[in-house]
Amino acid sequence: MTTPALTFFEKVWRDHVITELGDNTALLQIDRLFLHDMSGSASMSSLERSGRAPASRAQVYTVVDHVVDTRPGRGRNDTRNGEGVEMILKTRELSGRYGFRFFDVEDPRQGIVHVISPELGVALPGLTLVCGDSHTCTVGGVGALAWGIGSTEGEHVLATQSLAQEKPRAMRVNFVGTPAPGVFPKDLILALIGQIGANGGIGYAVEFAGPVISAMPIEGRLTICNMAIEFSAKYGFVAPDALTLEYLRGREFAPQAADWDRAAAYWLSLRTDAGAVFDAEVTVDCSRIAPQVTWGTSPQQVAGIDAQVPDPASVQDAGARQLLERALAYVKLAPGTSMAGIPIQAAYIGSCTNARLSDLRAAAKVLAGRKVAAGVTAICIPGSTRVKAAAEAEGLDRVFRDAGFEWHESGCGMCGNGGRGQLADRRVVSTTNRNFEGRQGPNARTHLASPATVAASAIEGRIADPRRYLN
Repeated sequence: MTTPALTFFEKVWRDHVITELGDNTALLQIDRLFLHDMSGSASMSSLERSGRAPASRAQVYTVVDHVVDTRPGRGRNDTRNGEGVEMILKTRELSGRYGFRFFDVEDPRQGIVHVISPELGVALPGLTLVCGDSHTCTVGGVGALAWGIGSTEGEHVLATQSLAQEKPRAMRVNFVGTPAPGVFPKDLILALIGQIGANGGIGYAVEFAGPVISAMPIEGRLTICNMAIEFSAKYGFVAPDALTLEYLRGREFAPQAADWDRAAAYWLSLRTDAGAVFDAEVTVDCSRIAPQVTWGTSPQQVAGIDAQVPDPASVQDAGARQLLERALAYVKLAPGTSMAGIPIQAAYIGSCTNARLSDLRAAAKVLAGRKVAAGVTAICIPGSTRVKAAAEAEGLDRVFRDAGFEWHESGCGMCGNGGRGQLADRRVVSTTNRNFEGRQGPNARTHLASPATVAASAIEGRIADPRRYLN
């Protein structure tokens, strides 16, 4: 009998089915649960109130990242919101009581959950990993099947190490062509979202593939997968390959010695078979992509740096036209405005999307020997304490500081309205993943872009093309 050709997703799903529940739904084994201080404290508290015990303590990891203050010199309980102290204390207390691996504020392994998960080898190819955060799909960049859950689901996984899931359809996005210098993974994923829309991934598990992905370093793949949820795909991933193995070898929680050899062989066997069929395929021609910047209040409202803000009057559908009009009213831009040259008041480098070492290097290359424009608040928050230490060892922190950037401790920071309103009522160009109304503070108007574009914009005090600084 001929063995059917299977996709990476089908193989990983198959290997985790405990039982079929009917209606295209299965009970899946969950290999890793990563809890952070905000939603994780709620999951652990609910488990405590129920009187149940964790099913598998060794498979649970916890961290302080979402509510902790990132300002230099922070204390172990400093927080950016009124309820944060309680969340930090509860996360610390219950992590200790249950014996979970916990990365506290002073731990050199602390950082944003989706940054430290692959950095430490907690996220591994072929594993199922869940976390109470929608950007858990980030770690699909190392070949994990990962997705965000709610706090109630978190309690269920704590108690049973399993979760019922409806099986999605399969989509493959092929990135082809050769990206031009100055075009980064963030630009590629923004271009994809602009191409297929914010709802283009609904109901799909998305495999990112093609020659551009095959050549892309793991940190770039993590950026690509991070924003799968921004086009409504619950799962986004890159099948493991030699680059994946190279990245993970020797990580703290990755298999070691003979276990590594067995694991590596299994991981490579998961790659999509030749002839496997996808329910949908999308092609992105990277050779045609310029640095991307969002102009509205959705990641799909994006354009090349050399383009103009579109005119809603050109859209025939009344509902779509109203959405564009509302977006432009909020961001205070007129149709026909050139993207390059829009004045900004703030520049932000941080978040689980673009705060890894390669991101900081790209920004520092633009900033070296230059100064942030007068009147611009510029902030850099490394994605993990290890990233911060590595950047400081290379002298990148001095580049940022000398240019006029604030250099913070690791954490989620101002991605989601942190920093006590520091970005409120400002136009900010940001490496984050969301530009919804109020996302970075009341009336903050966020333009999403790559770290290099953010750095170039900080220098000029307006949205700027990074390519002129990268020759």
